[in-house]
Amino acid sequence: MNIQLTGLDWTIIAVFFAVTLIIGIVVAKVSSKSEEEFFIGGRNMPWWLLGFSMVATTFSTDTPNLVTDFVRQSGVFGNWQWWAMLPTGMLTVFLYAKLWRRSGTVTDLEFYEMRYSGKLAAFLRGFRAVYLGFFFNILVMASVSLAAIKIGGSMLNLSPWQSVSYAMIATVLFSAIGGFRGVLLTDFVLFIVSMAGAIGAAYFCLQLPEVGGLSGMIEKLSANPELADNMGVMSYDDKEDLLNFFIIPFAVVWWSIWYPGAEPGGGGYLVQRMLAAKNENHAVAATLFFNVAHYALRPWPWLLVALASLLVYPDIESIRQAVGNVLPDAQIKDDVAYSLMLTKLPAGWLGLTLASLAAAYMSTISTHLNWGASYIVNDVWKRFVRPQASARELVWMGRLSTVLLMVLAGIFALHLSNAVAVFQIMLSIGAGTGLLFMLRWFWWRINAAAEIVAMISSFIFACYFQIWHHQIFSDIILESWEKTVYPVILTTICWMLAAFFGPKTSKEKLREFCAKINPGGPGWKKVIRDAEQDNCPVVPEHPAQNIALGVVAAVLSCFSVYSILIGTGDFIYGKFQSGMIYALVVVVTMIGVIITWKKMNRKVN
Repeated sequence: MNIQLTGLDWTIIAVFFAVTLIIGIVVAKVSSKSEEEFFIGGRNMPWWLLGFSMVATTFSTDTPNLVTDFVRQSGVFGNWQWWAMLPTGMLTVFLYAKLWRRSGTVTDLEFYEMRYSGKLAAFLRGFRAVYLGFFFNILVMASVSLAAIKIGGSMLNLSPWQSVSYAMIATVLFSAIGGFRGVLLTDFVLFIVSMAGAIGAAYFCLQLPEVGGLSGMIEKLSANPELADNMGVMSYDDKEDLLNFFIIPFAVVWWSIWYPGAEPGGGGYLVQRMLAAKNENHAVAATLFFNVAHYALRPWPWLLVALASLLVYPDIESIRQAVGNVLPDAQIKDDVAYSLMLTKLPAGWLGLTLASLAAAYMSTISTHLNWGASYIVNDVWKRFVRPQASARELVWMGRLSTVLLMVLAGIFALHLSNAVAVFQIMLSIGAGTGLLFMLRWFWWRINAAAEIVAMISSFIFACYFQIWHHQIFSDIILESWEKTVYPVILTTICWMLAAFFGPKTSKEKLREFCAKINPGGPGWKKVIRDAEQDNCPVVPEHPAQNIALGVVAAVLSCFSVYSILIGTGDFIYGKFQSGMIYALVVVVTMIGVIITWKKMNRKVN
C-alpha cells in the first residue's frame, strides 16, 4: 500500500528533522569537551529532562507494533507480559536509584571493579561491555529497525534496505554530533511529538467507517464471540493464557529476568540517566516519572489502534493483501497492522504521525547508540586498550562507535521477522540473572564468579530450552511457561553455587564498597563486623537506606500505577463505577507512598 503525502505532511516532517539536527549542532561543542560530557552530560541534568528521556527512549517504534501483536493474538490481556515488569522498576526507584548515583561512575559496568576484586572483575567488565554494548545492543536496535522496515514498507512503499538506510542516516547525524546532552534535549521534543502522534492516530483510527467510533468498536467487538475478550485488561481465553501472560510474569519473570529498560536493580541506559542526574533525589524522581508514564500513561492510544485494527484487518491474509509485495512474506505478521492503520489518517495528521514514528525510532536508537558507545569507549578502549587516551580521542572514538553500531544493527534488522519473536529471545537470554543483580548490592557473598556463571549458564539454558530441546527430545513437548521457569531455576542454582564456592571478593574491596555506597541491610553486617575486629572500621560516606520502607513504597506504587492503567480502560469502555473505584485506590496508595517516602528520608537524616 502506497500513501500520498501532501505538501503539509512533508513540511511537518521536514521541520521535525531540522529541529533535531539543529539541537545536535548547537550542543556539539559542549558535548565534545570530555568523555563525561559526551556520555553523561556532565552529571548536572534535572530530573524532568532525564525522566522525559527515559520515557522517550522506551517509546520505541517497535513498541506499538509489539503491543498490536499482543492484542491481536491474545487480547489486551497479553500485554501483562511486559506490564509485569513494573515491580522491578519501582524497586529501582526506591532502592537502587540513589545507590547508582552514589557510585559516581560513567557507565554501570564500572560497578564491577568497584564491587568485585581481581582479574575476574576486570574480565567481567570488559566482557559485559562487548556482550551488552555490542552484540546485545545490536539485537535491540535491529528489533527497533525492523519496525522501521515494516512502517516504511506498509506506509511509504519503501524496500527494507531503503527504510533502514534512511533511518540510519537521520539518527546517526545528531547522535554522533550532539552526544548525550543532544540525546536528552531531542528526547524532550521527540516525546512530545510521539505522544501527539499516538493520540491523534488513536482518535482518527476510531473514526474509520469500519470501526464506527469508540462506541461502535466496543459494540462490534463485543458482538463477535472470537473478539469480545480481546478488549478486557483482565480477560483471558483459557488457563494457559492466565498462566503464561499473568501468573508466570508476576511469579517469576519480573525479578529473575534481565530485559533492557526493566533490569532488576537497574541497568543500561536507565542507569546512564541516573548517573547524569544532579543528585540522588533527581535520580529517584526521574526514574519514578519514567515508570508511571511508561506503564500507566502511554499504553491506551496504542491499545485502541490495535483493537480497531481487528475490525479493519481481521486476519493475516487481509494484512498481506494490503501490504502487497513490498515486504517479504516472513515479515508480514500481526504487528504490521499498526502501520497499516496509520495509512488511513488525514493529511497533516499523517505527516505528524510519520514524524512521531520517526521520533520514536530516533529517540530509542540514539539512546542505544550513545549507551553502547559509552561501553565500547569507557569500558573497553579506555580501560584496556588506551588508558592514556585524551578527551578528544575518547569523544571521537564515541562517534566512530556510534556509526559502527548503527550500520551493523541495520544489516541485522534485514534478517528479522516479527517483534514478539525478538521480545521472547531477549527474555530468554536474561533468564535467571535478575535476582543476582538485585542481591549484589545488599549481600557481600555475591562475587564476580557468580556473575560470570549466571551470564554463561543463562545463555546456554536459553539455547537449550528454546532451540536444542525440541531437536533432541522431539517427543517431549514443553509448555511456554516451562521454557521460562526451568532456565530461571537452573541458572539461579548455578550462580548461587558460584557465590558460595567461587573466589571471594577481597576484604578491602568489600569495605571500600560499603564505605562509598553504604546500601544498608543485614547483608553487610559481617563485613562491617570483621572490619571493626581488624581495627579498620567502615566509615560510610552516605547514610544507609531503609530497605523495608523502600519495598513498601515500591509495592504501593505498583498498586497505584496498575490502578491508573486498569481504571483508564474502564473509563474508556464506559464502566464508570469500577473506574471510580480504581481512582480511589490511586489516591489512597499515592498518599501511602508520600508518607512512606517521608519516613524513609526522616530515617536517613
